[in-house]
Amino acid sequence: MPASAPAFTLRPATAADCETLFTLISALAEYEKLTHLVEATPRKLEEALFGARPLAEAVLVEVPGAQGPQAVGFALFFHNFSTFLSRRGLYLEDLYVDPAWRGHGMGKALLRHLAALAVERGCGRFEWTVLDWNTPSIDFYRAMGADVLPDWRICRVTGNALAKMGVAG
Repeated sequence: MPASAPAFTLRPATAADCETLFTLISALAEYEKLTHLVEATPRKLEEALFGARPLAEAVLVEVPGAQGPQAVGFALFFHNFSTFLSRRGLYLEDLYVDPAWRGHGMGKALLRHLAALAVERGCGRFEWTVLDWNTPSIDFYRAMGADVLPDWRICRVTGNALAKMGVAG
């Protein structure tokens, strides 16, 4: 990181951060042109991340601000499982750094943090998806050592199609 890079810290998100996380998630959705899919609310995030059975975790990247630390990015992740490895993996659902703060090593720090967490937790994989049009992110991930798998496609069933599929036949 260059000497002129701003100081920043990473820390696990807490229940008190749900409004901030929601704001960052909304900014990510806008960047990806997917705001029409956002059903999240700060309350839903609080239940999902900090309820009786947490489903995922989040890490915030913060910079010093006049009113105290300011969150300018996040990574949200959870564990999945590989049948071939018979080990859990770490799945990165979303990584976002505000465009004004990109280029200062924050995304790299988030990825390295999660990779270290995956190793610490005995995971066999650390993986995520990226939109095929998002060339800057694809290039960034490749530069970090990730393989972009060309032979795999995401299958997704939602809404009415999910309800229909879930009906016993």
